[in-house]
Amino acid sequence: MYQRIRDLREDKDMNQTEVARMLGMSQTGYSKYETGENDIPTGILIKLARFYNTSIDYLLGETDNPKRYQ
Repeated sequence: MYQRIRDLREDKDMNQTEVARMLGMSQTGYSKYETGENDIPTGILIKLARFYNTSIDYLLGETDNPKRYQ
């Protein structure tokens, strides 16, 4: 899961500070999600899935299909 959020961020040519700002948190806090040091709260998972237009299942590694279900 953690590698996926990093890959999605890099695909958008964004740095951790930019994503953290969008989430309303510090870069350090966000960095801990990407490294797996901290679990990602449900509310943050929802925001990330919406931002990257993907499913939470994809973020969690439950599917390899990044398409969001309608």
